[in-house]
Amino acid sequence: MFDFCIVGGGMVGAATALGLAQKGFSVALIETNMPKPFEATDEPDMRVSAISVTSQSLLSSLGAWQHIENMRTCTYRRLSVWEDSSARTDFDSSDIQAERLGYIIENRILQLGLHAALSQCENVTWFTQSEITKLVTHGIPEVHFADESQLTCQWLIGADGLHSRVRASANIGTQGWQYRQQAFAIQIITHAAQQDITWQQFIPTGPVAFLPMYGQFASLVWYNTSDNINRLKALSKTALKQEIKKAFPDELVDFDVLKTAHFPLMRMHANQYVKHQVVLVGDAAHAINPLAGQGVNLGFKDVAALLNCIDGDVPTAENIAAYEANRRNDNLLMMSAMDAIYSTFKQRNPLVKAARNIALKLANNGGVIKQQVMKYAMGLH
Repeated sequence: MFDFCIVGGGMVGAATALGLAQKGFSVALIETNMPKPFEATDEPDMRVSAISVTSQSLLSSLGAWQHIENMRTCTYRRLSVWEDSSARTDFDSSDIQAERLGYIIENRILQLGLHAALSQCENVTWFTQSEITKLVTHGIPEVHFADESQLTCQWLIGADGLHSRVRASANIGTQGWQYRQQAFAIQIITHAAQQDITWQQFIPTGPVAFLPMYGQFASLVWYNTSDNINRLKALSKTALKQEIKKAFPDELVDFDVLKTAHFPLMRMHANQYVKHQVVLVGDAAHAINPLAGQGVNLGFKDVAALLNCIDGDVPTAENIAAYEANRRNDNLLMMSAMDAIYSTFKQRNPLVKAARNIALKLANNGGVIKQQVMKYAMGLH
């Protein structure tokens, strides 16, 4: 019997496994969709994350950061948000004597770095070959595989994403909805040196954003309706570039389109993070509007909180209950804040628009308040 079995070896699941293994527990880690090994000559992946300073500190403490850094990362030091160019909020890490606001990193690179650190843990057993056929979540948790093998554990952790099988097997309900818009991601190569700024402008069709990546690569995100995204997807790269230039602000340097992808926007919150011997972390517990790029950072905060509740022996139900108490309200607050911003900027009423722009101007001159917002975005709160 394992102390912990984690279903899902993505960024959050792998970080959880690594933290538990370093505390001396026996860990089973189940992941059948392993990431492709790193090649320096590969073009970047479509899925990237904005990693806060706090998330980077967690990855460093787990021994994964050195592996990530040896592959590729992009530091960003500035962040700008605006609707009209006359009213914008500009954040700069130097305003709070910080070296950076965070990093933009491909999800696969984060996953590979965590896997590299896990490879040094003898008390982690990987299960990568056979699919799960059945999960037993009442009493002692059991995992049954297609090859007819099975395992048991004291705690079953669901780190298996938005459509979590662990969550469903434990009969944990959810609340949420799918937003009417989707995120259209466009990978580009710029005709400029690597940038250290990420920005977002709110336009009538939805936000448009720029995320720098390593070298001259960058990622654009264009929130739009499904119909519009389907139209944009069908365009040639040259035609799509012209559409981007019309919709995006002048801050966007010259570029060439490489590839595109689109992602649905969901809000989901599990009714419980802990039930019997089952624990949910990351997207299995909550999915958030990606407006401020906080998704995986919330997942890493889950990991840190769970590890803080566990010390010494295999945890009791009381220990694990402290994890949910720590994280549930914070996640709900962030989800609600993102929805409030999203819905406010969708309002086309001139009075509402004027109020928005006044708020952005005030925020830019907000002194202590502006610094606190920056620290919250960096996870320093």
